[in-house]
Amino acid sequence: MAQTAAHLVDYVKRVLTPFRETMMPSTAPLLVFVTMFAANEAGGIQAFHLDTATGTLTPAAFTADCPNGFFLTLAPDRRTLYSLTAKKFGAADTEEVLAWRIADRDGRLEPLGRRSAKGPATCYVAADPKGRSLLLAHYSGATVAWLPLGSDGSLAGDPVAVRHEGTGPHPGRQEAPHPHAIVPAPAVPNALQFAYAADLGADAIFAYRLDVATGGLVANEPALVKTRPGAGPRHLAFHPDGRRLYAINELDNTVAVYDFDAATGRLVERQVVSTLPPDFKGTTSTADLKITPDGRFLYGTNRGHDSIAAYRIGADGLLTLVEIIPSRGRGPQNLAITPDGSLLLCANMPGDNLAVFRIDRETGKLTAVGEPVTAKSPSCIAVVP
Repeated sequence: MAQTAAHLVDYVKRVLTPFRETMMPSTAPLLVFVTMFAANEAGGIQAFHLDTATGTLTPAAFTADCPNGFFLTLAPDRRTLYSLTAKKFGAADTEEVLAWRIADRDGRLEPLGRRSAKGPATCYVAADPKGRSLLLAHYSGATVAWLPLGSDGSLAGDPVAVRHEGTGPHPGRQEAPHPHAIVPAPAVPNALQFAYAADLGADAIFAYRLDVATGGLVANEPALVKTRPGAGPRHLAFHPDGRRLYAINELDNTVAVYDFDAATGRLVERQVVSTLPPDFKGTTSTADLKITPDGRFLYGTNRGHDSIAAYRIGADGLLTLVEIIPSRGRGPQNLAITPDGSLLLCANMPGDNLAVFRIDRETGKLTAVGEPVTAKSPSCIAVVP
């Protein structure tokens, strides 16, 4: 009996205790990076520690030498960060892509190199799912681009650009193509890798195949799907199940739902919903959208109305409005959701703050956590698991 009891105690120590500890949520704070869209020394990348239990953001390391850092993205390896910078935003000869190695959990960044972005008003950067290339959108250049990466995540070449064509009915915003984002589709084994570019000026979502062997973006067939006239698609997000794509339209303040065929890359529009209350009459425009990791809820931002619209995602992918709540600052520019789906972060860029919200896992409703944290022109958020 004593031998059996000793054996049981040993089993618990060796097997069950480590298993239980790996299944328990970590109490370590998450690392969060935020770009500051400001000139000269005011611009840069600010790291924060995020306590997921309390929702508290605490400033950590600050990386300078990144003025007007409009956008950033985390590589699939979770060790490499890519950001955009420009001495003068909109001037192609000053705009660059920067690569950084995340040195520690305080958010110190070590430079891995820099390259010309090869386009004016470079406003978006994304890494493909295998970490072999970056995708760029040049808002004022009417182009999107592909940039190769080295095996260590470094920038291994210059961007190869593809030009868009098209216009829309809005006289001031759609006189020419304005690519605002380009995102890769989720990787599917033994299938083509697709990428999609939201073009605000052309009222279209352009479809590409990523061809690493030949170096660049190849137009798919069909090459694009048109939005409603005057919609102005801005940002895109794939559902975690890889079967649907969601687009937030800046000019008409809507979110559109598309079925996605992973075999052919074809998009089919299913639904368009408003991001605003039906009685709103002021001037406003959308900015960003994010989906919870479990695929149950979607959030989009309204700048002007200064709010966040929350939707439930049905089993068919269609959206039902849950609520529209204040963003706790002016001009909600960008959103991020923690990997466990418990918190939503909002960068209120002209409002100079970051707001944190608790996500109700059953209803999708948002509850403000603490007071917003002051930050100079926060424009993009990246959460490191």
